[in-house]
Amino acid sequence: MKIKALLIATGLSVLSVSTAFASGHAPQSEPWTMKEWLDTKNQMPQGSVDAGQKLVEQGYCYTCHGVEGKNMTQATPSLAGQNPVYTYKMLKDYKSGRFNVDHKSDIMVHLMQIYSDQQMADMAAYYAAQPLPYAQYVAKDTEVDPGIVRLANKGDNSRMIVPCASCHGAHGEGGLNETPALTNLSPRMFVRYMEAYRDGSRNNDVVSGMAQFAKDLTDEEIQGLADYYAQLKPRGVE
Repeated sequence: MKIKALLIATGLSVLSVSTAFASGHAPQSEPWTMKEWLDTKNQMPQGSVDAGQKLVEQGYCYTCHGVEGKNMTQATPSLAGQNPVYTYKMLKDYKSGRFNVDHKSDIMVHLMQIYSDQQMADMAAYYAAQPLPYAQYVAKDTEVDPGIVRLANKGDNSRMIVPCASCHGAHGEGGLNETPALTNLSPRMFVRYMEAYRDGSRNNDVVSGMAQFAKDLTDEEIQGLADYYAQLKPRGVE
């Protein structure tokens, strides 16, 4: 029934989506070049919050990502308050096969085949319009190792590790364009993503920026950063 509703919303045939799911072969693309990403970003359609809300509701996105993009589980990420360019890029990455870390990504890779660029921009606009939540997964103001706080805000010159805050904001609220907010990202998702960057199974970051950052991090540092950002209050939140 969910797939039927999704087809009605997008106006596609049963055959088209059945082929995408039954083939079992996700699309494959080479990693982004800077030029390719900049061209794609510049061609991103203007998203409509209202149209995005309809798509999200008709596509049952809340079953995995929570009502209004606020997911209370650690199985999938919350999308509320994320930069629309970041969400759009991620949806494009799923559609192209650039982001297909493991079997957990398969459903998104297949689902995105039936959405247009305009529809992906609309969904990104809807989620960006929702308030950015925080401390859903751990208690706010949880005590964090000062070394982890220093790594997040100052980096580590001895290992040429730049501070997370230089791109993701001092409060984890996200930076310009496709740089995502990290506050409220579930620790489980954070660890999964960082390990994938570190071992090379995730390569959808433009010019491998995150892969270079993650390659020298220890398991303990990744877990520490995950816990730090899970409880960090975003700028402007009382």
